[in-house]
Amino acid sequence: MGEVSSVQLRGVNVNSGNPPGDLAARLRGFGPAGLAAFVVVLLGNGLFVPLSALLVLAWARLSSTPLHELGLARPIEPWRILGRGVAMGVIAKLVFKSVLMPLLGAPPVNAAYAYLTGNAAALPGMVLLVLVGAGFGEEVVFRGYLFERLRKLLGRWRRRDLLVVALSSLVFGAVHLPEQGLHGAEQAALLGMLLGGIYLREKTLWMPMVVHAAFDLTAVGLIFTASEQAVATLFFHG
Repeated sequence: MGEVSSVQLRGVNVNSGNPPGDLAARLRGFGPAGLAAFVVVLLGNGLFVPLSALLVLAWARLSSTPLHELGLARPIEPWRILGRGVAMGVIAKLVFKSVLMPLLGAPPVNAAYAYLTGNAAALPGMVLLVLVGAGFGEEVVFRGYLFERLRKLLGRWRRRDLLVVALSSLVFGAVHLPEQGLHGAEQAALLGMLLGGIYLREKTLWMPMVVHAAFDLTAVGLIFTASEQAVATLFFHG
């Protein structure tokens, strides 16, 4: 019969750990399978955090999408990423709190998380949520996955990535609306633009992950120490 390079059964290569090519192609596309996967990913965190990010990793496996296309290439100079990312995240939060959000009319105190003020018992859980759910989980979904999907959908043209940043930031803001209200959604959208820009520059998710985690941990620190009012009224009073 001659030399056979692989054995196939009903279109599935049984010598490979990869999913059937047809399934992978349908998940990468924008037909019913691709759109269903997209919806399931975005709704995943409704069950628990960070399910959406885990679903993205499962989608990457089933669709044969390389992890580097989701920004998960091996990090280069991790200490530079950590140091610069923490500094950028802390500074960004202080600028948002003292300048940008007051200009948008946001109240000085975040009522959605007021229960954290002086609440040492709630602190470990919130820190874990920030690191795993926001720093890792939200970046995998809203920068890694959404950028990959939108880039494929929009094709190649000069201003495409600017539109991708804008659209992904709007989605990022929208998912924060039910829990954090309008001003929380505004802040999330602005943060999404910052993180999207960093992702475009860095080409990987590691810096946005660190910046995002540092941003949110600074927010938690301000709330826990009852410092929000002082920072929010540093330049604008009333």
